[in-house]
Amino acid sequence: MNKVYPDAAAALAGIVADGQTIAVGGFGLCGIPEALILALRNSGVKGLTAISNNAGVDDFGLGQLLTTRQIKKMISSYVGENKEFARQYLAGELELEFTPQGTLAEKLRAGGAGIPAFFTRTGVGTIVAEGKEVREFDGEQYVMERALVADVALVKAYMADRAGNLVYRKTARNFNPNVAMAGKITIVEVEKLVEVGEIDPDQVHTPSIFVHRIVVNATPEKRIEQRTVRAN
Repeated sequence: MNKVYPDAAAALAGIVADGQTIAVGGFGLCGIPEALILALRNSGVKGLTAISNNAGVDDFGLGQLLTTRQIKKMISSYVGENKEFARQYLAGELELEFTPQGTLAEKLRAGGAGIPAFFTRTGVGTIVAEGKEVREFDGEQYVMERALVADVALVKAYMADRAGNLVYRKTARNFNPNVAMAGKITIVEVEKLVEVGEIDPDQVHTPSIFVHRIVVNATPEKRIEQRTVRAN
C-alpha cells in the first residue's frame, strides 16, 4: 500500500468534505501541518468543526480558514493570538467549545485508544463542568469528559518512513501524537521521508498503524508566533 502522495492537495483529495470534524496538530504555530492546512483552505470545504489547541494567527495556520469562514465550530484551549477568532465568536458567528489544555490532550488520546469517556478533577465547580456528569471518587469530585474522534486528522512530524512510522522533533511533537491517534483518517506532513527500516523501532513516536497518507514538505516556513530578542 502506497501511503506517499505527491503534494498536500492530492493527500486531501477524496477525503475531506463539508461538515466534517477535523483535528489538527500543533501548539501556537509550532508543529502545525502548514501545507495541509493551506490545501484544506484551498479545497473550499466548509462547515467544519476544528479540534486544535488554538487557531493559529489571523493570516497563518487555522486562522486562514476562519478568514474564509470554512470553520463553523472550534474545540480548543487558547485563542488569544487571533483577532478574527475573537471577532467572530463575540459576534455569534463562530461556535466555541473551550476545553482545558490537558483535558483536550486526554480527550484526543482517549478517542484514539477507544476509551469513550474519562473522569478528571479539572474544571470541577466551573463553567467547564456545566451540563456534564460529576461523580465522587475517594472524597473528591470529578467531571466526566467525552473522548474526541475526528473524521480526519492533520498531523506534522519531522520524519516518516514509507510505511508511516513517525518521528517528531522536540517541542513540535506537542499535540501531534494524540491527534494522529484520534483521526479515522490521518494525513501526515513530514520534512523527511526515509525507507522502511531506516528508523530505529525504539525511536518511533507514532506507529504506522495510525497513518493513512503522507506528504513531504521539506521546507516549511516554521513561522515564529512571538519573536523576542535581547536588545543590543
